[in-house]
Amino acid sequence: MINISFPDGAVRQYENGVTALEIAKSISEGLARKVLAASVDGQVWDATRPIYKDAALKLLTWNDPEGQNTFWHSSAHLMAEAVESIYPGVKFWVGPALEKGFYYDMDLGDKKMTEEDLLVLEKKMNELAKKASPYQRKEISKSDAISYFSEKGDEYKLDLLQNLQDGEITFYSQGGFTDLCRGPHIPDTGFIKAIKLTGISGAYWKGDEKNKMLTRVYGITFPNQKELDEYLLMLEEAKKRDHRKLGKELGIYTMNDDIGPGLILWMPNGTVIIEELEKLAKETELEGGYKRVVTPHIAKENLYLTSGHLPYYADSMFPPMEMDGEKYYLKAMNCPHHHKIYDAEPKSYRDLPYRLAEYGTCYRYEQSGELFGLMRVRCLHMNDAHIYCSKEQFRQEFKAVNDMYLKYFEIFGIDKYVMRLSLHDPEKLGQKYINEPELWLETEEMVRNVLIETGVPFVEVKGEGAFYGPKIDVQIWSAIGREFTLATNQVDFAQPRSFHLTFTNKENTPEIPLIIHRAPLGTHERFIGFLLEHYAGKFPVWLAPLQARILPISDKFMDYAVAVQAKLRKAGVRVEIDDRQEKIGKKIRETELMRVPYMLVVGEKEMNENQLSVRRQGKGDLGTQGVDAFLEMITDEIQKRKSGE
Repeated sequence: MINISFPDGAVRQYENGVTALEIAKSISEGLARKVLAASVDGQVWDATRPIYKDAALKLLTWNDPEGQNTFWHSSAHLMAEAVESIYPGVKFWVGPALEKGFYYDMDLGDKKMTEEDLLVLEKKMNELAKKASPYQRKEISKSDAISYFSEKGDEYKLDLLQNLQDGEITFYSQGGFTDLCRGPHIPDTGFIKAIKLTGISGAYWKGDEKNKMLTRVYGITFPNQKELDEYLLMLEEAKKRDHRKLGKELGIYTMNDDIGPGLILWMPNGTVIIEELEKLAKETELEGGYKRVVTPHIAKENLYLTSGHLPYYADSMFPPMEMDGEKYYLKAMNCPHHHKIYDAEPKSYRDLPYRLAEYGTCYRYEQSGELFGLMRVRCLHMNDAHIYCSKEQFRQEFKAVNDMYLKYFEIFGIDKYVMRLSLHDPEKLGQKYINEPELWLETEEMVRNVLIETGVPFVEVKGEGAFYGPKIDVQIWSAIGREFTLATNQVDFAQPRSFHLTFTNKENTPEIPLIIHRAPLGTHERFIGFLLEHYAGKFPVWLAPLQARILPISDKFMDYAVAVQAKLRKAGVRVEIDDRQEKIGKKIRETELMRVPYMLVVGEKEMNENQLSVRRQGKGDLGTQGVDAFLEMITDEIQKRKSGE
């Protein structure tokens, strides 16, 4: 007998070789019908894989991320089975699960696959899924695996086998399909009830443009049709909210081949949003005791060697420029520059915490295939700051940064968020991470304690920390449920030592400060991209590029419109007049499409009574108001940064 421990602390005994699925059935048949995989001592296994020793077990269902991941990877194998039945001789590379769905890369030889063919594939997948074929795991020797794929002439799987050893190799089979795979998989194909193949593209083998172009097919599956229908509706809404589409329609930003890929040109409307975000940040940071600084866009090589960025970050930096026998790099991060400002004058404990803030311009060499609208760019403007503090001050300073995040979430209507605590990987010390094991554990525990104390939702992820210390990645969700990485909050125990930063403590001896790197609003580029999709382009009044538009019914009322415009502008409202000789209905419709928050219709009655006929974006007619009353309402909305909901 073996002991199986459950997440609630219960321990039960089972026969040696029992499977997670059998354990689920011993609890209830209903539970067993939902189990997709199992976590055994922290590793995700097939629910049908025998367990031969005492273990901690968690049964994974569709409600668990690991369960969904297993479901989608198994769906990739189902798709491969369907492809193989329609395209005999096809060869497969890899078929991973994605955040949503899956894909499989394949070599179709001289055959081509089109969008129309996806419907045929979907039909075949549904047919195969209904057979409820079990996914069967088989351990196999390297020599037998090589023999199997050599007979098939499959150079792709033979390539994968090069880096595997005996004891690491498993085959998975379902129906008539067998593949090299480490798994895990769901119990059988019958769990897959709803299927949609979402796209087809080309992908170079191993991502190298020198290699052959493979066919990549994307898909998504669900355990029921209702969830697929809901997902497809969300996908349609996401297309409408695509920041690239809205950015063009609303004149927010543009890009140009003569400027270069990933380099954003902010148009007047986008610049208004930038200035409003900077104004918010400056007000918040002034209240928080930050000092603003400005640093150059380039620096000598030695600065980034000292900081450690060049050894760890070189691939993401633009190549150096040679001048006067020195190498200069475009600034990829602000922190080393801020460290030099800190070090320019002696510091004592009375000067700490010392908070430096800058909306700094940085340049990152993102690969061309990774560039994506405002989300992945090569020039970015970062809401950056660095806090230099003692260990005793760390808790309060880190908490204050988290509180700043929460304030911003409230302003922008961000209801769903989680802090992802990224830790180091002890096996990669000295390679990916600074080799200071004790400092890693100490600072990780300090961050963890602050998060627990403040009650902020967080998860821990091993192996994703910055090279100089643990960090928090802030994950937020838009109004339609799309996940974004907004910003980061990092602890740095390495660079203070590299730059020999000190302060004189109360005992009049030198002490090394801790540094907190923080960027609550991330970059203009990523955050405005998020806001475009979050608001569907309908910005709250304070953030809208154009806050009000005056719509005269005819030219007879133009003088009155001009007088109203002057009064609103004097109060700081961004307002324009639609002076075109068009019918008022057309002016209203087009202003709605421009997503201007307020439309002010003026005609004879409004002119004679010094009033405005007010319409609100998305709400329609609000009736007539006096000019002064409207001005008081809109300025209150702007000053308080109301959401407008």
